Amino acid sequence: MSVDESNNVHTRLQVHNCVVQPLLTDLYQITMAYAYWKSEKTSDTAVFDLFFRQNPFQGEFTIFGGLEECLRFLENFSYSDSDIEYLKTTLPPTIEQSFFGYLKELTAKDVKLYAIDEGSVVFPRVPLIRVEGPLIVVQLLETTLLTLVNFSSLMATNAARYRMAAGDNVSLLEFGLRRAQGPDGGLSASKYAYIGGFDGTSNLLAGKMFNIPVKGTHAHAYITSFSNPSELKNKTLVNLNNGKEQDLIDLTLSWRTTLSNLLHISESQASDGELAALVSFAIAFPEGFVALIDTYDVNKWHFLGPKELPVISSFGSGILNFCAVALALNDLGYKAIGVRIDSGDLAYLSNKSRETFVKVANEYNIPWFANLTIIASNDINEETIWSLNDQKHSIDCFGIGTHLVTCQRQPALGCVYKLVEVNGTPRIKLSQDGSKITMPGKKDAFRLYGADGFALIDLLKKSVEDPPVAKTKLLCRHPFDQKKRAFVVPSTIKPLYKIYWENGRIMQRLPDLSEVREHVKESLRSLRPDIKRNLNPTPYKVSVSDDLYEFMHELWMRNTPIGELS
Repeated sequence: MSVDESNNVHTRLQVHNCVVQPLLTDLYQITMAYAYWKSEKTSDTAVFDLFFRQNPFQGEFTIFGGLEECLRFLENFSYSDSDIEYLKTTLPPTIEQSFFGYLKELTAKDVKLYAIDEGSVVFPRVPLIRVEGPLIVVQLLETTLLTLVNFSSLMATNAARYRMAAGDNVSLLEFGLRRAQGPDGGLSASKYAYIGGFDGTSNLLAGKMFNIPVKGTHAHAYITSFSNPSELKNKTLVNLNNGKEQDLIDLTLSWRTTLSNLLHISESQASDGELAALVSFAIAFPEGFVALIDTYDVNKWHFLGPKELPVISSFGSGILNFCAVALALNDLGYKAIGVRIDSGDLAYLSNKSRETFVKVANEYNIPWFANLTIIASNDINEETIWSLNDQKHSIDCFGIGTHLVTCQRQPALGCVYKLVEVNGTPRIKLSQDGSKITMPGKKDAFRLYGADGFALIDLLKKSVEDPPVAKTKLLCRHPFDQKKRAFVVPSTIKPLYKIYWENGRIMQRLPDLSEVREHVKESLRSLRPDIKRNLNPTPYKVSVSDDLYEFMHELWMRNTPIGELS
């Protein structure tokens, strides 16, 4: 690693969550460590695999997140004096005092960590991380590594699914801090939503810490805090065309009267308090004016039009007042940005809003007005977006909170951390539930690609085996079903693991968030569309080599007790 890369790593690791420390673990990790120590197993070595068993959200892919945070944890892994004092008061008094001295000296310098690149598409049973080192130390890492990977990967996957639902031409903003599971949950959600494909966040601290673009408008409270234009202390704005101050209220009221006839919305139905709020906000942000327009009068019928027939207004007050302010700003040389809709029938209201903008643009020859941004919020989830797509909405940007940051559809990924080798001897965990049987020993993972560039299958091999060779026939077997096997001739092969931690330091350059975000896009592009589709996606196959299959089943038989009938 070059000096520049080393400095890059050092600088990035300064942003470390102080909560992530050795005591962020389960009690039984410490009690096992003492039992290991008491059994004189301090020189034993072990290998653990961190993996998950099932893709989330009824999908067939997962995005790997949290690797950088795991590396930060390793760099800072040591027990402080106060940690030791706390453990002395918490553990049974029979614990030998010299054990605490042993804990005080522990670091991760003898640990090796192999991992798939963060932001990669990953699949069940393929270890995301392989940890090697002293048995006691790598056991103590378990809970913390799991908590760092579980939510990060779940959150990035959830965000990626929203991105696929929305498509590439619609912006996605994360608005979930107030609904997140506490401050750490909110920060993690903002970070991994951005990695998964969101364009920005409302979370200022996340923006500062992770260099994520921050976005926001105003709340209904701002609108309802105003009663009448007469209460505005500041009513003027500099006209960019001549540099003179001009009364924005008078200009807006004039436009509202004119637009009332054009849009068939009664001016008497428009809220003066709302108008005052929008003018006030426009004076504060004339070059970034986005207005929340659903505070009053959503989808209300008005009797105004030819022969007094009832016509439905697109939340009459809000759309009329917004257009009036936007046109007043235009007269002064400013361009409004758009509107936010936070309630009602989002497909219908977005389309009516777009029709209104196009109508105004054509009437007054202001082409950009037709393309004003329409932002939709209001408890949106993945299914909502698919439904809105079917209804041909006109929304340019979704602001998404609760369902995104809490992963309501599936609140946990279910990563596990399993022992697969001790002192060079493979270990296997057996279970009546076949999905919980582990694959023993140290393994390497490879991704096999077809001639079309799409990933065909992931292949696990024993680390002592020769790596697979492209353009040769490879036997790929299902880990547990002897009937499921196939020959694969891959065009290209990608080894999935890199050594990320060794000799107490990071061994790879760590990408920044924008680079991880791009890697997510690239990795998803390597999957066939049928694997990524929302409804009944095709399962992606994970296989083992013939040698690993035979070895695994031999060990399985060797460790399975033989029953006796009598």
